[in-house]
Order: sequence, then C-alpha cells, then structure tokens
Amino acid sequence: MKLAILSIITGFIVGFIFALFKLPIPAPPALAGVTGIVGIYLGFKVYEQVQPWLQRVFS
Repeated sequence: MKLAILSIITGFIVGFIFALFKLPIPAPPALAGVTGIVGIYLGFKVYEQVQPWLQRVFS
C-alpha cells in the first residue's frame, strides 16, 4: 500500500510540473487510454492466478 501511495504522489508531482511548464502530459490523455492500462494490469494478474490451473489442464 505504501508503494501505491508513493506512486500516486510521484505521479501527481510529475503531472503538476509538466502542466507548470506547459508540456504535453506523459500519460494517455483520454480515459480510454488509462482504462486500457488498467485492463493490461488486470489481465496480467488474472493470468498469474490461473497459470497453475492451466498447467494442470494442458500438461
């Protein structure tokens, strides 16, 4: 949890600095891009959970 909080704080600071210098945001500008990243992460985590089952089924 500490790592997640530090990541949010770091992201906030970076976003603020980019806005301050009027630079383009270093992340997907649309909600669809952000949800795509979340989907990739969730897919990875689901695979980690079902991998042992898949190995038993296909071996």
